[in-house]
Amino acid sequence: MPDPDVLLSIAAVFFFAAFVKGVTGLGFSTTALPFLVLSIGLKETLPLLIIPSILSNLLVMRSAGHFRVSCLRFWPLYIATLPGIFVGLILLKRLDSYTCAAVLGGVLVIYSALALSNPSFRLTSDSARWLQTPVGCVTGLLNGMTGSQVVPVVPYLLSLPLERDHFVQASNISFTLSSLVMSLGLTQLGLMTLETSLISSFGVILVYTGVQLGTRVRRWMSPSVFRRTVLSLLICLGFSLVVRLIL
Repeated sequence: MPDPDVLLSIAAVFFFAAFVKGVTGLGFSTTALPFLVLSIGLKETLPLLIIPSILSNLLVMRSAGHFRVSCLRFWPLYIATLPGIFVGLILLKRLDSYTCAAVLGGVLVIYSALALSNPSFRLTSDSARWLQTPVGCVTGLLNGMTGSQVVPVVPYLLSLPLERDHFVQASNISFTLSSLVMSLGLTQLGLMTLETSLISSFGVILVYTGVQLGTRVRRWMSPSVFRRTVLSLLICLGFSLVVRLIL
C-alpha cells in the first residue's frame, strides 16, 4: 500500500476535483489527472480515477434527463470511442510514462484554452453527423493513452445547439462508457489491481461529499470566476507535464 502521505494527497485531490465538478461542472478526471500524474505518475493514476469518475458522472446524469434522446442521436460517437480506447491503451503500454503524460499536458492546455475562449462556432447538421465517428475515435484514443475524456468530444458537443442538460447528459454518457471500458483495459494491462480498486473505492465517499458541497457552494460563489481560475490552473499544470518531457 502507498505510504500515508501519498494516500492523503490522493484523498485531497479526489475531494478537490469533486468539489470543482459540483461548483462548475468541469469533469472530475480532468481536474484530478494533472495533480496526481505530477505526484505519482500517469500509469499509477489512471486506475485510481475509474470508480470515483463513474460515481461523479452518475450523480450528474441522474438529474440531467435526455438519456434516451442522447443515446439515439449520438450512438455512432459512443461506439466509435471503443476501438479508440483499445488503441490508446496499446500506446499507453508501449510508450514511456513521460511521453504519455506530455500528451496529456497538451490535451489539457488545448481543452482549457478552448473553454476559456468560449468559442461560438456551430457545426451544420451534415458536418455534425459526419464527424461523430472520427470524434469518437480520437476521444477514445486520447482517453486510452492519457486518461483524458474531454477532447475532442466536449468541443464537438459544444458546437451543437444543445440545451445545457442535454449537453451534460450527452457528454457524461461518453465519460461513463469510456470509464467502464478503461477499467477492463487497465485490468488486462495489470494496472487495475485489488489495491488500486480499494483506494479508488475509498474515493467514492470523498467524491460524493465534494460534489454535494460544491453544488451548495455554487449558490453563492460565482461559478464563472471559479471556473476560469481552475481552467487557468489546468493550463499551468498541462504545460508542466510537457516541460517535464523536454527536460
